[in-house]
Amino acid sequence: MALFTPSEQPASKLGHLRQLSKRAGVHVSPFQLGGMSIGESPWASVGMGSMTKESSFKLLDAFWEQGGNFLDTAGNYQDNTSEQFIGEWAEARGIRDHLVIATKYSSNRFCEPHSVKRAAYTGNSSKALKTTIEASLKDLRTHYIDILYLHWWDWDTSIYEVMDALHGYVQRGVVLYLGISDTPAWIVARANEYARQTGKTPFSIYQTAYSIMERSAEREIIPLIRDEGMALAPFGVLCGGKLRSDEEEEKRKKSGEKGRHMPWMTSWERTPEEKKVCDALDKVRAEVGAKSLTSVAIAYVLHKAPFVFPVIGGRKPEQIIANIEALDISLTDEQIAFLDTAKPLDPGFPNFMIGDGTSYPAGLIWSTLTKTPRAGPIRPNKVPAASKTF
Repeated sequence: MALFTPSEQPASKLGHLRQLSKRAGVHVSPFQLGGMSIGESPWASVGMGSMTKESSFKLLDAFWEQGGNFLDTAGNYQDNTSEQFIGEWAEARGIRDHLVIATKYSSNRFCEPHSVKRAAYTGNSSKALKTTIEASLKDLRTHYIDILYLHWWDWDTSIYEVMDALHGYVQRGVVLYLGISDTPAWIVARANEYARQTGKTPFSIYQTAYSIMERSAEREIIPLIRDEGMALAPFGVLCGGKLRSDEEEEKRKKSGEKGRHMPWMTSWERTPEEKKVCDALDKVRAEVGAKSLTSVAIAYVLHKAPFVFPVIGGRKPEQIIANIEALDISLTDEQIAFLDTAKPLDPGFPNFMIGDGTSYPAGLIWSTLTKTPRAGPIRPNKVPAASKTF
């Protein structure tokens, strides 16, 4: 009778799984656990964070126990130990097939400082793809990869070589879905069109930097993923730890805790512009009754397209639990517009003239037309997670 027994209700909204994209029917948690801090390496010495195996496993356990099944990593993260820790953890828990693990190729994962040897693992070529996949399968202790990203566009390898080589791994069942990251929108559009025209596998998900403070993806990338029916996997959603209230910043100054200081940051403290964004988030936080302004920042990104799965990092289980609050926040169009003004985006030409497609541009359309609304995001609801019997 197991078939007719209702599923247990997930511990949180993190377990309310969503379809990845129009072309990818796999169901995943609403946000991903970012693996850049998972692993033990010298990365901590340059402000990138690091974790012991014990603390990594505790973080992964907390994510899984709350209903999360979507993990994001890469072979080069933490000098390869991110994949290794995730693979060992999944094997020890016996849950590999219950997870959706995304990893990447293109970035060098060869730790020895040998220029010629490193070339075999770097870039978008068929050679780099083969060496990276073989290493990732070993480190992740698996025989397949759920989502494989091209990590960044190398400007040398052709679209044809990339799509032909990637499709070969999909055909053999080594890779299930394809993703792309840090690549111009026009290249992704051409790659997907080539794949469709030749019977190969297009990209299903696009990963890029996107947050309330970094909205350049709205110019070309988000219109692309909407048109292609792709998922969006934004990273940097919490702006490197810069989203905090004045009160919290003052506490950190007094305690000496300070904040995350990445190599490219001039200071851990917020700039006047960053404070303005935080003030706007805090205003909306009070309106929706949220505990944290970071939850509002995550909700803001989740409202920007139909299939959005933020990559959320962290090193403490309590951070995961606190971020789940974002899945209960429904923002109005007015609140989103208000947050947009906290750090306005220059859309550039021709976008400022023709608009973003949500309305007809004044001065170009002279007829009385009614605009068809575009697909919106999944908004929070009160439907219980447990399955019903029929």
